[in-house]
Amino acid sequence: MKLYSRVYAEISLDAVLHNIEQMKRRIGEGTSIMGVIKADGYGHGAVPIGRELEPLSIVWGFATATVEEAQVLRRNGLKKPVLVLGAAFEEQYEALAKEDIRTTVYSLRQAQELEQAAAAAGGQITVHVKIDTGLSRLGFQVNQKAADEIAQISVMPHIVMEGMFTHFAKSDARDKTMARRQLEKFREMREMLSERKVNIPLLHSSNSAAIIDMPEANMSIVRAGISLYGLWPSDEVQKENLDLKPVLSLKSRIVFLKELEPGRTISYGAAYKTTQRQRIATIPVGYGDGYPRSLSNKGYVLIHGKKAPICGRICMDQFMVDVTHIPEAKEKDVVTLVGRDGAEHISMEEMGELSGRFNYEFACDLGKRIPRVYIKGNRITETRDYFGE
Repeated sequence: MKLYSRVYAEISLDAVLHNIEQMKRRIGEGTSIMGVIKADGYGHGAVPIGRELEPLSIVWGFATATVEEAQVLRRNGLKKPVLVLGAAFEEQYEALAKEDIRTTVYSLRQAQELEQAAAAAGGQITVHVKIDTGLSRLGFQVNQKAADEIAQISVMPHIVMEGMFTHFAKSDARDKTMARRQLEKFREMREMLSERKVNIPLLHSSNSAAIIDMPEANMSIVRAGISLYGLWPSDEVQKENLDLKPVLSLKSRIVFLKELEPGRTISYGAAYKTTQRQRIATIPVGYGDGYPRSLSNKGYVLIHGKKAPICGRICMDQFMVDVTHIPEAKEKDVVTLVGRDGAEHISMEEMGELSGRFNYEFACDLGKRIPRVYIKGNRITETRDYFGE
């Protein structure tokens, strides 16, 4: 199997399984987990993560944002249910029926179009109804008119109404007032539908933050997104409730070392100037790989278990760090951009904060130039490389 030197992401499948086990203990019996693997598994790789989760009885199935993402899972042999959380378009409706992909329904008009497409395809389309309880994105409002429309959808012959869900706007905040208000509105809609003799088998409202902090929101299913990858929804959740392990580490190597005298500038814009004789290492990674330019003169990496601060602006393909205090550093040494090296650790949360973004963005922005190396039991099980083996 090919070895990578310039840059590579190590994905710990053991950490994925650990995080699932932690959430399983947290939610208790009677509730299943939907693995949210949209955006290519938050940059970690949807297919390898999905394959690891598929055999687990606790995992109901998967969620994606788009039909195309769901089709990738089907083409790669994943059989469990896949729910598209976002919009599906008319030209994709036939694929929903033929490839057994569930979709979100958020209006009567959309449901009528799905019914017509399913009838034309000679099959059925399974849907989960989205209720807008306060996020104001997609979904039926909580009122009698919407309940009447959902009741209409429930008797359409080519629509299987399998689930109903909502999404919290502030469950990751310390103050859960809004999240609990949303949960109550969701229950109100369930009661309205019950009065109309509409009984929907699967209900789900919990995202990662609610899994951690709101056991009262557990229903048929919980949706595990960011927590699946060992990352926190925010700094305001009660982290003691789950022992999450980060799944991804990002590594590179030193390609060049030089000594610069005082007063030398480094990188574009001459935004960094040496104040003494300094030893500078060049790292062959840049914003072209999704490593944020906003870490310029702010971020750091780990070399031999020591912090090496970034000097100057991050370029598209390279950046420089100060290793004056790491005399043992030499060319070809491993550099940790995210992850652990000895006693030191760089988290995505920290890098997100330093770069003025947040951990979701950092993970999703890691580009296709970065090979993903999947490890289980200290053994490489698979690699994903845009440029091929």
